[in-house]
Amino acid sequence: MKIELLHIAECPSWIEAGRRVTEALQETGHEAKELRYRLIRAEEDAAEVPFAGSPTITLNGEDLFPGADPSVDLACRIYATPAGLAGLPTVAQIREAILTHGN
Repeated sequence: MKIELLHIAECPSWIEAGRRVTEALQETGHEAKELRYRLIRAEEDAAEVPFAGSPTITLNGEDLFPGADPSVDLACRIYATPAGLAGLPTVAQIREAILTHGN
């Protein structure tokens, strides 16, 4: 499993997103060390990966939350959560996405 958190430096949500991904990984029986961070510094960096705003979480090179349009804009991402729109998904959403990814 290759899980990455793609983020821009200015995004206020990427650190908490990493914490939530780590928690979801542990809950699904994976090790937190599997999470890699990738700083998106320029539009060229964003064009090389499935970036849809910061933070974008990928699993095996695919957006863990498909449906958002890929973007080279260095901007924050918005997620639909049970509590409304937010700058990152919940631990439960990440856990469910990991468990169902590719199924």
